[in-house]
Amino acid sequence: MARGDDFYELSASCLLPSAFCLLPSASCLLPSASCLWWGDGSGRVNHSQNIAQILAKAVSEARVLQDKRAEAYALGQLGYLYENYKQWQQAKELTQQALLIAVESNAQDIAISWQWQLGRILAEQGLVTEAIKAYNQAFETLSRLRGDLVALNPEVGFAFRERVEPIYRQLVQLLLKNDPSQANLQRAREVIEALQLAELNNFFREICFDAQPQQIDQVDSKAAVFYSIILPEGLAVILSLPGKPLYYYSTTLVSDSNQDASVLLERTFDDLFATLNPFISSPEPLRPHQQLYDWLIRRAEKQLQNSGVKTLVFVLDGVLRGIPIAALHNRQQYLIEKYNLALTPGLQLLPPRALTPEQLETLAGGVSEARQGFSALPGVIEEVEQIAKLVPADVLLNQDFTRNRLEVKIDSAPFPVVHLATHGQFSSQAEKTFLLTWDGRINVKDLDQLLQVRERQNKRPIELLILSACQTAAGDKRAALGLAGVALRSGARSTMATLWSVQDNSTTQLMTQLYAALNQPGITKAEALRQAQLSLLKSPQYQHPFYWSAFVLVGNWL
Repeated sequence: MARGDDFYELSASCLLPSAFCLLPSASCLLPSASCLWWGDGSGRVNHSQNIAQILAKAVSEARVLQDKRAEAYALGQLGYLYENYKQWQQAKELTQQALLIAVESNAQDIAISWQWQLGRILAEQGLVTEAIKAYNQAFETLSRLRGDLVALNPEVGFAFRERVEPIYRQLVQLLLKNDPSQANLQRAREVIEALQLAELNNFFREICFDAQPQQIDQVDSKAAVFYSIILPEGLAVILSLPGKPLYYYSTTLVSDSNQDASVLLERTFDDLFATLNPFISSPEPLRPHQQLYDWLIRRAEKQLQNSGVKTLVFVLDGVLRGIPIAALHNRQQYLIEKYNLALTPGLQLLPPRALTPEQLETLAGGVSEARQGFSALPGVIEEVEQIAKLVPADVLLNQDFTRNRLEVKIDSAPFPVVHLATHGQFSSQAEKTFLLTWDGRINVKDLDQLLQVRERQNKRPIELLILSACQTAAGDKRAALGLAGVALRSGARSTMATLWSVQDNSTTQLMTQLYAALNQPGITKAEALRQAQLSLLKSPQYQHPFYWSAFVLVGNWL
């Protein structure tokens, strides 16, 4: 293999194994594809020629050594070189050779790189059908490799956004081109849900969730599901209505190829949160709420009206996961005034089960005093007391709210509802996502050990987990991923939580209304939360979205 002085022309980082090199092999000593380009002008050409010579020599030596992995890797890197020079035919031929060898050698970790590369090249040639086929192969290989990627090389997680996530997004982008067929829309929906699953597995750096496909008609005949995905040029939405064909629409947000739609979405996200301080006035306080409504929902208004749905469920992408969906505004009313609302990482992960008034026995815990650098929450005492008046409740407060006491209580009695009124933080990093107890913190990775113990013992799982004083990490626009992680890792069928820390008294009022609503026969969790939010919206004291729109329902909305 090429290991001489030529390699030292590359930066040290380029000698690290590719993200998909899972097994020790000479091929992993080759420069990573992402490192083949640096510099500009004539130096770039000369440097590229040097790399081409290194790779050509690597191909020859791999053949002499009969090292098929190395040969496949070097040929594919050579194809990448031609791809960057836009010499599409040579790039395609080399990539196809590399892919054939990788597949014949059962080197799936290498094959996925060249399946993706072939898809990109074919897309640039305008061969959309062939490109989709190549991307689908990469998608399927990635699905098979998921466990191996994490088990054999945990560092792959750190390359997720650069080397794994784009495969999903670019496949969806191709599937949605040119008036997509129902088959392509269904496939795009599958890929969007698979991306959500992959992001959560990457969040935990381990395989945590297996997909269980579920059609919307089988879950709730009065619910519509919005699947959103952020593409480079705009926002795409697929609407699933019970018994209806999938409905697709997209909004172009940027016209310049050098711009990215995610930047505009993040700016709108920031604008929305800037209006959520009830003590700071704004000349157009509802403008970002209305803008997001227009992008996500307005073009589906007719379909929603004709279908008679009562609940809107959102599978949101990227920064959109963190928006208070209840506060979106159609220039006449807030979205919560018209529909029940819920969030889900995907129906694949949803075990449908309704909660009845007879199942409202609650374990309520919380910390009202200042602990571990977190401020006091004096309203927690009243919140817990009000819950105990409305439903049968076992209470763990302050010194009694320790991890050990919580675990003993959960293990000893089948509480369908667990209500935790304590500080917590959702972050895009698992190690920074936690709930506060009197004596420490419960990390999101430990939640399954703590809360799923009954399910492992074949006892009834938690139907509803309520986290009434949590917030997303400051400055972390992907922090809502942590909320989804908590919701799924806990094993609860539904999780109700806050996107930011809300004023104590308003939270107590909302929670009182929530439990009162849950006591009504035949009411869903989403409808109960809506009634509670509307009670604040109609109150002169708490009508600002800050007080009621932070509360979101994740998972099963029935």
